[in-house]
Amino acid sequence: MNKLLIILLQVVALLAVSSQAFSQAKLISDPEIYEKNHFRSECKIAQFDPDFIKRFDINNDGIIDLVSDHSKLVCDGKRGPACDAEGCVNNFYVQVKEGGYIMVATAKLYSYEFVQYFGNMVFNLTMHPRYCGRTDAKPCEMRARVRGLDFNILSKK
Repeated sequence: MNKLLIILLQVVALLAVSSQAFSQAKLISDPEIYEKNHFRSECKIAQFDPDFIKRFDINNDGIIDLVSDHSKLVCDGKRGPACDAEGCVNNFYVQVKEGGYIMVATAKLYSYEFVQYFGNMVFNLTMHPRYCGRTDAKPCEMRARVRGLDFNILSKK
């Protein structure tokens, strides 16, 4: 019985520590430099399409944010080296008014559109059907908005 209690306390302590780590987001001065430097260290030759980085206000706060699209990268001659049948990685960064950016989401997508929906700008994300809990072939369509530092799913089908 004592061993079970000790194991339970260890699990609770581990969860408490890990939740604190997740709540502390890393502030990045410029995600474009951060991501490009990462791929320059991973690839012998890293080439970036002009739209590898897109800058626009993703959380409707009037401050320009950033989205990186890894399908717009060529690493050692291979386009989108981490892209697969489930799509390509897109990282979403929100700029904070104190300076710097915080990554609010990473998603493997086929594509996205940023559109106005009932007066708010939202993302229409197209991705692998498994992200909607399906096993059929029709892509998952998800609508999401960013409020502050939260990426909120509005709907999925």
